[in-house]
Amino acid sequence: MSRGTPALIGWLSAICLVIVIPVSALLVWADKNTPTTLGNQLVSVWQNTAETFNLGGAVGTPAFVAFSVILALVALFFASTLVGLITSGVNRKIMDLRKGRSLVLEKQHTVLLGWSDQVFPIVSELVEANSNLRRSAVVILADKDKVEMEDEIHTKVPDTGTTKVICRTGSPMDPTDIGLVNPHDARSIIVLTPAAESPAGPRACACEDGGDAEVVKTLLAVTQSPQRREQPYHIVAAVSCGHNLEATRLAGGAEACVASIDDISARLIVQTSRQPGLSVIYLDLLNYAGDEFYMSAEPTLVGRSYGEALLAYDTSSPVGLLRGADGAIALNPAPDTVIAEGDRIIAVSRDDNTVVVSDFPYEIDEAAIVSPRPREEQPESVLVLGWNRRAVTIITQLDTYVTAGSRLHVVARGDEAKIAVEAVREQLRNLDASCETGDITRPGTLKSLDIGGYDHVIVLGYDDIDSAQADNQTLVTLLHLRDLENTLGRELPVVTEMTDDRNRALAPISESDDFIVSDKVISLLMTQVSENRHLARVFDDLFAAEGCEIYLKPAGDYVALQHDVDFYTVVESARRQGHSAIGYRRQSEAALPPSFGIRLNPDKKQRLSFAAGDSVIVVAQA
Repeated sequence: MSRGTPALIGWLSAICLVIVIPVSALLVWADKNTPTTLGNQLVSVWQNTAETFNLGGAVGTPAFVAFSVILALVALFFASTLVGLITSGVNRKIMDLRKGRSLVLEKQHTVLLGWSDQVFPIVSELVEANSNLRRSAVVILADKDKVEMEDEIHTKVPDTGTTKVICRTGSPMDPTDIGLVNPHDARSIIVLTPAAESPAGPRACACEDGGDAEVVKTLLAVTQSPQRREQPYHIVAAVSCGHNLEATRLAGGAEACVASIDDISARLIVQTSRQPGLSVIYLDLLNYAGDEFYMSAEPTLVGRSYGEALLAYDTSSPVGLLRGADGAIALNPAPDTVIAEGDRIIAVSRDDNTVVVSDFPYEIDEAAIVSPRPREEQPESVLVLGWNRRAVTIITQLDTYVTAGSRLHVVARGDEAKIAVEAVREQLRNLDASCETGDITRPGTLKSLDIGGYDHVIVLGYDDIDSAQADNQTLVTLLHLRDLENTLGRELPVVTEMTDDRNRALAPISESDDFIVSDKVISLLMTQVSENRHLARVFDDLFAAEGCEIYLKPAGDYVALQHDVDFYTVVESARRQGHSAIGYRRQSEAALPPSFGIRLNPDKKQRLSFAAGDSVIVVAQA
């Protein structure tokens, strides 16, 4: 074999001759009609041998036989070569397809550039979003084996419904490779945040390992490509570190909606720490399995007020307007705001085709409507267990929410937290911040803190260790906190930051617990914005400390408790206070997954009564 093809053919031919000629002679001998003369017997042996080798077996003069053998050998060589060429070409094409280097011909598809754990929730959400379409496609380009990508996606997202998932192998930072996924005909492009690697495994931060730099280079490869289309792209991206946000937005230009994972995570942690259950509401609004934000034009409401629009839908809950004149987002505008031509209603609804004006003849139960009880804001105390790069943002954001005289105490290992807290203290107006060194996984550390004296507890995962190890330490800390709750005889409102959503199912939970999984939240947010770019500004407003936010207000501030009403009455009471009601929470079901008592966008015809501890979910200005 080492001597090449000619030697291999020669040996193969010799072996065949050694076998075929004797067997052909035996066939002639075994035939009952065998010729009697030696010449005829040799002719029969020749014919058997020639038929075996497809040489025709012609009989005649030696020259005639020689020429017929030559023609048969040429025919045999031609047929064999043709079969070999066809086989080789088919195999080459199959290998090319398996390598993921062929051009994608899909149109109006969603392109994902890069590979990280964000792929799986994004693909899953896109499958859900496209479930009402007859045909859709998601195309992924990553510097990874095509078959390996397909196998991982099939494992994590086994049912893709009507959505076809196509994988291609190539560099997301190479304009030529990006051309393989046909971005010119794509509906949207999502640039994934690369997972940074360390010797210990994936870390929470991608900025130190160039992950954010890869996002910038990918955006430049798309927007600055000589082969790009003339019309602007719709690009969605996210960076791990907030200080890379401005550079990334410059790279993407007006075509890109860029989010900061650090900033959004910090804002969610702060808002949720003050309102147990808020994380469940955001997850419901961000995933396509529940109710989401949709924007719909409604000609019948033109010239009428936003307050009237609040009561115009029985299966959708308006929260604001997308102004047609300048494209501005107005969340929870004043009830007397007039809806102009070209304006679109921003509403929470099951699907885009369920935002439909109702003609239901509702009646407001005036006897059930109450005025809110005045409440004086009191100083608060917050305990932060653990530390990471988002902690400073959390502290500064929290300072904008609490009243003067509030205090915050940090317990974390090492000196980094102490140095950072001392540096930020002078910037704080309402918080008195302090820090001590301690191991939050040790019960003795937690018992020495007078846990019962704090209004809110925030548990942060360290980002300078392996993410799995950080989640393990978080779970141990939560177990100790649950044990302390039993000792205190009351529940602590705890907000926990985790890296892996699978660990959330393992955590010991109570009705006042909330979990923020940054990667999952950002993945869901990117998917929503990829379907509707205006939603980027909606969530920017909701996550900001100033402006309108989602609140869980006591139900007794809107309607009389233990009084049977429909949700139209709740909406009307909220409207009179300048709020947009979008749901409620049952305190009795607050510890029951998966909804934890949250009911978004209820049918307004539904009759219900509220008990003490129940909440109404509203979009409001503080």
